[in-house]
Amino acid sequence: MLKAFFKLNGFELILWLSSLAGIVICFLMTGEFDPFVLVASLIGATALIFVAKGEPLGQLLTVVFALLYSYISLRFRYYGEMLTYLGMSSPMAIAALVAWLKNPYEEGRSEVKINHVSPRNAVILWALAIAATAVFGYLLYLLETPNLFFSIISITTSFLASGYTVLRSPYYALAYAANDVVLIVLWILASMTDISLAPMVMSFVIFLINDSYGYFNWRRIRKRQEQAPDLR
Repeated sequence: MLKAFFKLNGFELILWLSSLAGIVICFLMTGEFDPFVLVASLIGATALIFVAKGEPLGQLLTVVFALLYSYISLRFRYYGEMLTYLGMSSPMAIAALVAWLKNPYEEGRSEVKINHVSPRNAVILWALAIAATAVFGYLLYLLETPNLFFSIISITTSFLASGYTVLRSPYYALAYAANDVVLIVLWILASMTDISLAPMVMSFVIFLINDSYGYFNWRRIRKRQEQAPDLR
């Protein structure tokens, strides 16, 4: 999986380095030093680049990001984000990592084989997302979570994003993009009371850009895979 770093094309390399630079600059401009926020943001941005490439390394980094992000969310009492990423996104990222490793496009290569989600699986995924939202949303209500409405929406979009990632569908990127928009709002509200969290806003703006590229790139990869002969 470490060979994935050498597979980045020119645009992807620029996108990755620009993402890291944007996060660091925003971090320095706040004048506050919070290493967890910085490290989580850098790992998250890096993970999305490799997820957009269909590389399992992206899922491995996603697990690390989910753990750090859960800790940051706990500190600000965003229990919805903590529960979502610790209890849902992290396990599903592990499941996605296993699924991707078991379904390479070609034997001996790390690129995942991109899948078409059947209507049946789509209905099941959305039903599970609604159920997860109801259960987690009620828990957030009991915990008096700040900005409850946006936290509940984040549960739905996070579940769909993780589910489509496990199913190896390009729609993962659209769900993550929707989740990024929600999280941008959540962390803007959070940074109004704690300026050290401002880099999280920049992080999810960058995540939104990277996820948008991920959707475009996965459709392109799927088209290439479907046109080429199956060599496995």
